[in-house]
Amino acid sequence: MAETPERPFWQTKTLAQMTPKEWESLCDGCGKCCLHKVQIKGIKLKITNVACRLLDAHTCQCSNYPNRKTLVPDCVMLTAESVGELAWLPTTCAYRLVHEGKDLFDWHPLKSGSTEGVHEAKISVRGRIVGERKAGSLVDHIVPWKDY
Repeated sequence: MAETPERPFWQTKTLAQMTPKEWESLCDGCGKCCLHKVQIKGIKLKITNVACRLLDAHTCQCSNYPNRKTLVPDCVMLTAESVGELAWLPTTCAYRLVHEGKDLFDWHPLKSGSTEGVHEAKISVRGRIVGERKAGSLVDHIVPWKDY
């Protein structure tokens, strides 16, 4: 089914069918993928408020996106195939929503027209993170955020 004015691309295409530009535009800029995760007792994955050193704390964008995998070898790069396998993606993540056949939230930049919507809705990590070089032990930074 083709995109129409009534049905935007994220409602008419699978993640695998999207162009690189469409794929990149799905990112809402929340910054949550760039948070460190901790595996507790080898089983339960927990989210921390400790951000990757490349995450800009104000914009919640990667400060060196084209080279992120080289600079941070364990950076997880989302693909159409991996989205369904990453249980730690937040429930608000557009990639997860599209994979699950759901619509984007009204604050998403593709719907609101503003990159500030994600911050105004308090979905992003802006103002809630610690840099990895200052954090110390990750287990001291596990957060109970409800959208995971």
